[in-house]
Amino acid sequence: MDVIPISTLFVTLFVLLVVSGFFSISETSMMALNRYRLKHLAKTGHRGARLASQLLAQIDRFLGMVLLGNNLINAAIALLVGEIARRYLGHSELALVVATGAATFAILVFSEITPKVLGATYPERIALPASYVLTLLLRLTRPLVWFVNLFVQALLLPFRTHVAPGAAEQKVSLEELRTLVLEAGYLPKKHQSILLNLFDLQAITVDDVMVPRNQIEAINIDAPLPEIARQIATAHHRRLLVYQGHLDDAIGVLRVRDLLQVDRSEELTRDRLRELIREPYFVPRGTPLFSQLHNFQEHQERMCLVVDEYGELMGLVTLEDILEEIIGEFTTTSPLQPGGFHKQEDGSYLVEGGTLLRELNRKLGFRFPLDGPKTLNGLILEHLRDIPEPSTSVKIAGYALEIVQTQDRVVKMIRVFPPEPG
Repeated sequence: MDVIPISTLFVTLFVLLVVSGFFSISETSMMALNRYRLKHLAKTGHRGARLASQLLAQIDRFLGMVLLGNNLINAAIALLVGEIARRYLGHSELALVVATGAATFAILVFSEITPKVLGATYPERIALPASYVLTLLLRLTRPLVWFVNLFVQALLLPFRTHVAPGAAEQKVSLEELRTLVLEAGYLPKKHQSILLNLFDLQAITVDDVMVPRNQIEAINIDAPLPEIARQIATAHHRRLLVYQGHLDDAIGVLRVRDLLQVDRSEELTRDRLRELIREPYFVPRGTPLFSQLHNFQEHQERMCLVVDEYGELMGLVTLEDILEEIIGEFTTTSPLQPGGFHKQEDGSYLVEGGTLLRELNRKLGFRFPLDGPKTLNGLILEHLRDIPEPSTSVKIAGYALEIVQTQDRVVKMIRVFPPEPG
């Protein structure tokens, strides 16, 4: 090798370090690519993304080609450094030690650490252009890579490991997707909130959002006709539940719009009222909201009655209730429903007992438990197992609650004190 000029050895060494660095930076950037962005770019027609996807789909061949090339070049680098050390230091133990240290330093710095850091930092900028060269190299070295992989597969047999096409494809769980949405800085807060609410839709049931039976606006068909007409004229909802005698005996749903389309000269009678009533749509308690949204679409309904296992009416759920769980409130509160809460000057909140715990958690950032009663009144009664007197104080889930008013065996008004910071 002495016939080769020393300058040529240095140039060759430099070229080999560059090529080795290319293999390292390409491997790292390929493995660091965002698979979902890569799929998106491939679908939009980006040729580099398509080639990168094809390389990752045959990950065993791709890694075999990269490591084969990298190790061959690293071995050649070690030989070249050894020859250069021999030229300067002769045949001695010092030359061997210097050559080993210099080769290790050159490979680590120029072929391994620096390229891998760059590849991990700028994966898309590097991997997509590099995929053109890597695809060509893979085709040229296919027979050699296939031969090497025969031994690799033989070694993997005892571990029952089989590399299938698309093995590098990543699956994302629901919790991982939730984390992705929370940490995605490019999503507006409102969009982020909607996506998170969608994830929770299967875990929430109709029990969590229904209007309780004592707050349902309903008409007793056995009531005097003038009273029925007055109720309809002053109704706060577009759909009214119609029952006979007792609220559990629901006979249908009346759309106020249908009644308004009746000829004004026509006298309102019970028979005419029955003709306008639509059959009620019942769902069992515990139905997930996502399933109920699908049921509304399938049955072309906008309102359902929630019943327990005994057929007793528990509450009412509308399509708007489910939509508000997804996108937030977009309708005004009915005078027949709880007014919710009012902030006081001392930082506490006056909350009506019928207010849903989910509403308090969502709007005020509270952390009341949701695996039991659905309203604040129910939570207090379950905790105390008694009907408290006004001015009674209790602490639940870290929140100090003061009973302000009770009426008819229910807690009507509560003062809630948010927990102190720290």
